[in-house]
Amino acid sequence: MHRIAIIGLGMAVKPHALALRDLAGRVEVAAAWSRSAARRAHAEAEWGLRTTGDLDAILADDRIDAAMILTPPWAHGEIALRCAAAGKHVLLEKPIDATLARSVATVEAFETAGRKLAIVFQHRFRLASLRLAELLAEGRLGRLVSCSASVRWWRGPDYFAQPGRGMKARDGGGVLLTQAIHTLDLFISLVGPVAELSAHHANSGLRAIDTEDVATATLRFASGAIGAIDATSTAFPGYPERIEIAGDRGAAVLESERLTVRLMDGTTIEAGSAGGGGGGADPMAFSHEANTRLLADFLDAIDEDRAPRANGRSALHVHRLIDAMLRSEGRPVAP
Repeated sequence: MHRIAIIGLGMAVKPHALALRDLAGRVEVAAAWSRSAARRAHAEAEWGLRTTGDLDAILADDRIDAAMILTPPWAHGEIALRCAAAGKHVLLEKPIDATLARSVATVEAFETAGRKLAIVFQHRFRLASLRLAELLAEGRLGRLVSCSASVRWWRGPDYFAQPGRGMKARDGGGVLLTQAIHTLDLFISLVGPVAELSAHHANSGLRAIDTEDVATATLRFASGAIGAIDATSTAFPGYPERIEIAGDRGAAVLESERLTVRLMDGTTIEAGSAGGGGGGADPMAFSHEANTRLLADFLDAIDEDRAPRANGRSALHVHRLIDAMLRSEGRPVAP
């Protein structure tokens, strides 16, 4: 039985609280922290959590062996490093931190400390994603030729009415770092690293924010395949994100949690089911089942003394991709 602390009790807590309930036989929530008394009261009433406003007490408690960090991005690295120094393993909400440099420093610190660092990239743990990863590992699609990702989501006025939403000072970035990062992480984990890209990004002017809400890129992968990324939070009312992969033996379309693969030998493979991916006005409108698998893998990694599947080192690939897209300004750059 592991004892875990939840650090941060904002909007992101819901799927994690449900996942923790699913795995109650393996993990106990020892404490849940927030600076906000109102959020602590809500977490107690909604989820039955034992809350505290004393973060130092959580870090000093040797009976707590892990922490789940759900704070805004700029606080991620600082709190994660304090947890590592206190000997705790960490499951960290995306992004690792608000900048690539801070993200790299966090990952390296955990590797030095010998603590497990897993990042909340639960899209890797959707059943359809897992099946596609298997098919690619088996070479069923053959040599990859064309690989693209599209995230055409909508975030409405209520979302941006929350203090700091869409601002660099709170979120660290816009549609790439805050919304599309889940799909982009899954995309890169499936098709491999990007060797070179050329990108553009813009602020549509539709919201009072200082980050990008439209971005696009053309890609050349290390494998030799080429492709594209299209990401926005301005596409009303929000559409399922798509990953499309074409190889010389067949093609796959992953639309949110639904996979369809058609091979040239006549085989059709389907997995997953149609469902909300959080691309519309409610960003939490998705199943928590992938979060449960992510959490279970994190606990397994601690027990088996191995790297979590969504470990910090692997998560740096998407951070480097996003950083390259933001600095390209139409020029070819390497992530």
